[in-house]
Amino acid sequence: MPDIAIRTESINKRFEQVTAVKNINITVEKGELFGLLGPNGAGKSTLIGMLSTMLRPTSGNAEVWGYDIRSRSTKVRMSIGVVFQGTTLDQKLTGRENLDIHGRLYGLGRKERHERIREVLELVELSDWADEVVQKYSGGMMRRLEIARGLMHHPNVLFLDEPTLGLDPQTRNHIWEYIKKLNQEKNITMVLTTHYMEEADMLCNRIAIIDHGEIIAEGTPAELKAKLGGDIITLNFISEEEATKMMEHYKQSSSTKKITTSGTSIRITATDGERTIPEIMKISTELDLHIESVSLRKPTLDDVFLHHTGKNIRYSGPEDRKRRRGIRRMSRNAR
Repeated sequence: MPDIAIRTESINKRFEQVTAVKNINITVEKGELFGLLGPNGAGKSTLIGMLSTMLRPTSGNAEVWGYDIRSRSTKVRMSIGVVFQGTTLDQKLTGRENLDIHGRLYGLGRKERHERIREVLELVELSDWADEVVQKYSGGMMRRLEIARGLMHHPNVLFLDEPTLGLDPQTRNHIWEYIKKLNQEKNITMVLTTHYMEEADMLCNRIAIIDHGEIIAEGTPAELKAKLGGDIITLNFISEEEATKMMEHYKQSSSTKKITTSGTSIRITATDGERTIPEIMKISTELDLHIESVSLRKPTLDDVFLHHTGKNIRYSGPEDRKRRRGIRRMSRNAR
């Protein structure tokens, strides 16, 4: 039986009329890089808030590094580091001073603080910027300093809440490298929340896909994509009527049932996409339909999300936005 770093038991969080987290049961093994993937407002940050003892569960419970988050909250806090979604650095202080204050809060002695500051600055390649005020740092440098700060007190578990949000692609890739390095070389257990599919796919050993506060799928990225059962074929027609006609006919003439339509496009999941495309072209010719373009690709985590929810992971409808605003407002009040 592997050692468990985090275990939740039907954990729930409700803010007045909004249920942000619903009966979530997950386990994270020691040394694992575990991802919570979902759109904004899905409940990811609320779950992290409970696991880091900043929010109290409405019902259910969890253990972090063997400590109960309700009754042993101080022990939990000493065992974890947190990189928050928004920056919490004091930008009028230097990088070194930000780290020094954090070390003092965790009771590190003067000699240990200085040595640890040197180590974590080297780890995130900020040694040359240690004595510059943080307001001179770029966005990527600030994120790296926040990761360094989260590591100051040698945590067993590091929570990363949307660690690359708002960063440019090049800086994001650099942050990914630091995260992967920390996990693999230092064997630090990490829980990462993200709505970037490629981030979860590249970094995480396992992923829990979360939507409206519920886990809808869980597994390794490869397992989740393999469950879709094949290649994704996308067809674009000149009109919605033609797309609908093709979908209805294809459903009747083929054993493939994984087919959806959106406007002038249809998506077909096929075991062997290369063999299926000629069949599709033959049907379109017989029906005198006009296909503007055809694409074939392997499934992505966005396809997994679409399969389980019927919407794209970046979709944000009126109800999603309303729910997100409600959770943010009531979460601030709960603190």
